[in-house]
Amino acid sequence: MATVQQQQQEQEQQIKSTEKRKPVFVKVDHLKPGSKGHTLIAKVLSSNMVLQKGRAASQHLRQTRIAECLIGDETGTVLFTARNDQVELMKPGNTVILRNAKIDMFKGSMRLAVDKWGRIEVTEPANFVVKDDNNLSLVEYELVNVVDEVEAGMNTND
Repeated sequence: MATVQQQQQEQEQQIKSTEKRKPVFVKVDHLKPGSKGHTLIAKVLSSNMVLQKGRAASQHLRQTRIAECLIGDETGTVLFTARNDQVELMKPGNTVILRNAKIDMFKGSMRLAVDKWGRIEVTEPANFVVKDDNNLSLVEYELVNVVDEVEAGMNTND
């Protein structure tokens, strides 16, 4: 038999496990390749449609739209890949909150994206000036396989 005190402790733990965590907002200049779970506030500077496929013969197939949007805050800018319904939210001049955003790599450069596990909200205009001379998407990264280099280092000692 559980005591009253144990039951109270179990109830408190259940309440704690269902509480939502406060979001930790990050700045654009803190984004790194392969990272995820970011929450940030950014202004949309531009939006370019890069893919738009019309409706197919079947009605249950959706229209596919992809836009590359330059977004930023007071620390820098990055390209954001908006898909389908996200394209309407990412209009130049909008201030958005990106929740659970992740960094995708495309041709060696970083792209920010929000998948089905994340959310985009248009919010009140932010009162910061975007630092547009620090575009993180212009930095080119190269994938380096660390295991091969370690093994190559071991082989030279033979």
